[in-house]
Amino acid sequence: MRYTIAIIFLLIANFAAKAQLQGKIIDKIVAKVGGEYILLSDVEKQYAYAKQAQPSLEPSYKCDVLENIIAQKIMVHQAKLDSIELGDDEVEAQLEYRIENILNQMGNNEAFFVEYYGQTVNEVREWMRDDLRQQLLSEKMQKQIINEVNIRPEEVVEFFKSIPKDSLPLLNAEVELAEIVMKPEASQASKDKSYEFLLDLRRQIVNDSADFATLAKKYSDDLGSGAKGGELGSQKRGNFVQEFEAVAYTLENGELSEIVESEFGYHLIQLNERRGNVINSRHILIIPEVTDEDRNKTKLFLDSLRVLIESDSLKFNDAVKKYSNKKVESYTNNGRMTNPATGSTFYSTNELPPEIYFGIEELNVNEISAPIEYQDRGGDIMFRIVQLQSKTKPHIANLKQDYSKLQNFAVESKKNEYFNEWIISKLNSTFMEIDPKYQTCPNISAWIEAKAQ
Repeated sequence: MRYTIAIIFLLIANFAAKAQLQGKIIDKIVAKVGGEYILLSDVEKQYAYAKQAQPSLEPSYKCDVLENIIAQKIMVHQAKLDSIELGDDEVEAQLEYRIENILNQMGNNEAFFVEYYGQTVNEVREWMRDDLRQQLLSEKMQKQIINEVNIRPEEVVEFFKSIPKDSLPLLNAEVELAEIVMKPEASQASKDKSYEFLLDLRRQIVNDSADFATLAKKYSDDLGSGAKGGELGSQKRGNFVQEFEAVAYTLENGELSEIVESEFGYHLIQLNERRGNVINSRHILIIPEVTDEDRNKTKLFLDSLRVLIESDSLKFNDAVKKYSNKKVESYTNNGRMTNPATGSTFYSTNELPPEIYFGIEELNVNEISAPIEYQDRGGDIMFRIVQLQSKTKPHIANLKQDYSKLQNFAVESKKNEYFNEWIISKLNSTFMEIDPKYQTCPNISAWIEAKAQ
């Protein structure tokens, strides 16, 4: 049986399809599962969203959509029977995360949000809540089901042998990489200059010769809050860095802090109001300037690490622990880089950023690149040296070179089969009625046949 384990569509991206379809569908019920109804609009919305992402999808893909929704309804039904709990806090946390994600992509422009989706943020939040609850409940049920699936080495071999030789995939050249990452730091002279500058701003505010909001708008390097006079709004404990909170929560209403240093720079904080663990505050941030000389020092230091490692005077893993930026994901994995597209440590060479590809192109296994400059997600200039830990040429998949990949494929295949068998096992105890138009869909027809037996 074919069945896609990833049955859940992301709700955060579903609004556009929803908006496009409003008023265009004469709705009707296409399926009943347990006490749940599935509407034609549910199928059309998710198909429209999927087609936006992949325009080549044929209308037959609506079968996959309906199968996914039915499977989700069966899981939700079973989750309720099994008394699987889902707290309101879990739903609200996910709801806020998804709403914030959408707003961030829109530059936090709520007017654009309303124009694009035809609903306010609060209206969308209310609309999403029930659907999200069902999604999270079905995900919990699904994890509980497939967590029981394990696979033995001989099953991996059997899976590989079951693939026709002319269907074995051609795998691209792949590499495994490890990195040591450093962020250039401002010199002490630059830090002192920033500290003194902010101290002078504080004196102006204390002496009533300048207004906090005016100075924040003019000088703060936190451009988001600076444009609002330094206002950070009401925030719960845990939303700021430790150094900031350690001072902010000790202030009285209206009190101005001394200069506070954090990883971001120097802060001047004023507390507007505190209610329990929620504070409303504002700040002025001054970030010490990182000069070309500071960046060059970082490059030279990384290059010296490269020489030490390649001469066996320093172990790569030890250098990661001692020198690499602790905020980079690879730090907790001995520097080993993880491919965000697959979650594995293997990269096809065409998946690498150009600066890394050209940096390692001529390397042999275990050699290390010269320092590579790049920008992180926050826009900061960073440097890294990259070690080539393994390299394969393009080849037909085989057990010797690709066992871990084949093992993953085999596990997913077994999970799919196990999950489909679980769905079929629940059909006899679950009321299901399908519109005749969809009864010829591959899985649905198999489910109907199994239920009839």
